Amino acid sequence: MSAVDASLSEQQTPEFRAGGTDLSERRRSGVSRAPLVDLTASPDMVGIEWGADGAARIGALTTVAEIANNARVAHGYPGLAAAAGGLATPQIRHVATLGGNLAQRSRCWYFRNPHTACLKKGGPICPARDGNHLYGVAFDLGPCVAPHPSTLAAALMAYDAMITTSLRQHLTVTELLGDGTNGSADNSLKVGEIIRSIQLPSPVPGERAFYKRAISRTHAEWPLVELVARGVVSDQNVTFVHVAVGGVAPVPLRLSAVESIVRGASATSDTIARAAEQSAIGAQPLPMTRYKLVLLKGLVEDVLGRLIAQIS
Repeated sequence: MSAVDASLSEQQTPEFRAGGTDLSERRRSGVSRAPLVDLTASPDMVGIEWGADGAARIGALTTVAEIANNARVAHGYPGLAAAAGGLATPQIRHVATLGGNLAQRSRCWYFRNPHTACLKKGGPICPARDGNHLYGVAFDLGPCVAPHPSTLAAALMAYDAMITTSLRQHLTVTELLGDGTNGSADNSLKVGEIIRSIQLPSPVPGERAFYKRAISRTHAEWPLVELVARGVVSDQNVTFVHVAVGGVAPVPLRLSAVESIVRGASATSDTIARAAEQSAIGAQPLPMTRYKLVLLKGLVEDVLGRLIAQIS
């Protein structure tokens, strides 16, 4: 028995199963061999509730399709609805859950290979760093160079969402997923801890939002880079803006340099161009991932351009 097989066979920590869209694939490949615990859909973990101020609370077992197709979500949180509607396929969206999307495991092909050791499987190194990292990170924040796979995490980061688990409350997306420096885990969930719900703040008056992803084929593909932008324009000036990106780092990121340039500036093409040029601040691309910075710049230009054109 190889060291990898021995490590996998010794996994005894149970894995929780909701929709199972990611877990089923890992079970088939042999990457996951732990005992399974099926999650029961308790009332607080299913559906969307609305506060008097228009704020939404979404249960963790709510399907991605329900989020994508809910008219009130699309009105109050259009970036989240668009992100939910853009991921995976209709079949998967009708089974996959919000909590499962946040807690899914790395899509790195070294992690997904049951015969390859890596940091996330208890190995000593990240084999992608010196191997094939074509779909890896462009912001090299830690020992693992696989980008986090959750589309909804980037959208929820743009909306300052707070996450409640069975053990903790009021977690930010960063507190749930980490800052990218821990290469051995995809999130901070403890043994036995599950995501229960996500709380969104009330929508900002007058705001609009866009979501867009760059992919390598036309349908049913994991994003190379994806972007969510929210904004408010008043008297041709940008008074509010949040921009979050996924696919470029071990965790989703807020593009603070982009926000700083756009916030308070005139809603013009010159502002967008300057923001796009600063979108790669802090990037440390790998030899095979420099193309992601070109995609990132293009997405910033496109999404901010659409945002300002729609609002102004």
